[in-house]
Amino acid sequence: MNFFSPLEQFEILPIFSFSFGVLDFSITNQTVILSLILFFIFTLFFTLVKETDSSLYIVPHRWQSVIEFIYLMILSMVNDNIGGKKNQYFLPLIFTIFFFVASMNLIGLVPYSFTVTSHFIVTLSLSTAIFIGLNIISIRLHGIKFFSLFLPSGTSFILAFLLVPVELISFFFKPLSLAIRLFCNMMAGHTLLKVFVGFAWSLMSLSGVFFYYIIFL
Repeated sequence: MNFFSPLEQFEILPIFSFSFGVLDFSITNQTVILSLILFFIFTLFFTLVKETDSSLYIVPHRWQSVIEFIYLMILSMVNDNIGGKKNQYFLPLIFTIFFFVASMNLIGLVPYSFTVTSHFIVTLSLSTAIFIGLNIISIRLHGIKFFSLFLPSGTSFILAFLLVPVELISFFFKPLSLAIRLFCNMMAGHTLLKVFVGFAWSLMSLSGVFFYYIIFL
């Protein structure tokens, strides 16, 4: 009797094995999916511009309309949350992160594909890299005022001994919480879909057997 676990879809399988000493450079299904995502993103955005002057089309086609809708949505989110005169400086970064993560999530819905964001190491690496980069940008923009995030102005000296450690812990746990949130949502969602599909397949099989006995017996 074969037992198929809904967690088998998250297994990383090597396609071409290659190792050098203790280092493993094997090409896995995760590597293939990430390569396909990058190829899809570059191909999509290169098809949006004209070959002559690299500008957008005046009359947008279907894909350009979709990208413009996403762009306006993210632009509105940036204006509402960041504010200030330099808010649009962060728009390319946020737009790229959104499109990359959305592509990794959506490609996992394709049958016989692989959900890259269902692995904690992927989401943790992505959130940590973004966290470090944004902190570097913030320190370059605000200088020493950046550290006022942990001790707001007007806070008493006694309250600072309690407030600063709490703010530091919550600040440095942000990439971990974001990584866990995305990882758990993708794994739980795809596992639930797999279970529902298994139930539907079992019901279809039982219905076929039932109608077979009614018609032919």
